[in-house]
Amino acid sequence: MNRQFRNPIIEQRADPWIYKHTDGYYYFTASVPAYDCIELRRARTIQELSTAEPVVIWCKHEKGTMSGHIWAPEIHYIDGKWYIYFAAGGSDEYETAWEIRMYVLENDAANPLETTWVEKGQIRTEFDSFSLDATTFEHRGVRYLVWAQYDLETAASSNLYIAEMSDPWTIRGEQVLLAKPEYAWEIIGHRVNEGPAVLKKNGRIFISYSASATDSNYCMGLLTALETSDLLDPQSWTKSPEPVFQTSEETGQYGPGHNCFTVSEDGSADILIYHARSYKQIEGEPLNDPNRHARAQQVNWNEDGTPNFGIPE
Repeated sequence: MNRQFRNPIIEQRADPWIYKHTDGYYYFTASVPAYDCIELRRARTIQELSTAEPVVIWCKHEKGTMSGHIWAPEIHYIDGKWYIYFAAGGSDEYETAWEIRMYVLENDAANPLETTWVEKGQIRTEFDSFSLDATTFEHRGVRYLVWAQYDLETAASSNLYIAEMSDPWTIRGEQVLLAKPEYAWEIIGHRVNEGPAVLKKNGRIFISYSASATDSNYCMGLLTALETSDLLDPQSWTKSPEPVFQTSEETGQYGPGHNCFTVSEDGSADILIYHARSYKQIEGEPLNDPNRHARAQQVNWNEDGTPNFGIPE
């Protein structure tokens, strides 16, 4: 059965993230158009998130760090506590507004919508530069962080890196370059690999990511490694030479990307969550256009065990 959704799931929510918890709820967060806070909502089904009441659980600081560009929050449940990973810049002054770095919030309540979140601080990496889109996953008893960061040597807008974690807000050991923008479809407008999301299936670990500028050229690529391989060895990973999910003139969905993965209500199907626009022409800076809508569709699987994302529905 190929599950169908009434899209968009939620309008004007870019960089969507949905996590299905053991309590039976789907938890949703995303970038809000004003980039000034983090909100959560929950529902028993993915579709019902459309009408679920959003709750603002954290607001930007008045000045200094974490006072602007609150981007791409993700909610995770790790060792009995809730964590939100997000990116933030400085104040509205241009010099600091784009000093984007990664931060973590923690909550030990059963229901993350109800109580106060605690700031655990910045995720420190090996070099201090523009960094965002942190995601985390566990494999064979080891927790990893995957994120996007400006490359000081090649001036790529963002590469993808991976490292082990000693706790949910601290990396340990060497940070390893996983992928850099190199194909023509990854360097339109900006040289970008960002928005990683992890899917474990069929003896492999897949990391989807987004590439190019955030207009109609935005698209998704895919990294693949065997689950038995050394995930900190760049040679373990293979990059798709072509986009695996991109603009469709047929369906009128433009710039699909910054995705995550969840599962259907019965757990039998993998579901792709992503954002896209319903028009191609954008006036001004694409990041200032609020109409990136959160959407959902089923992931199908090829005979060789790799994901088939199809076209944006």
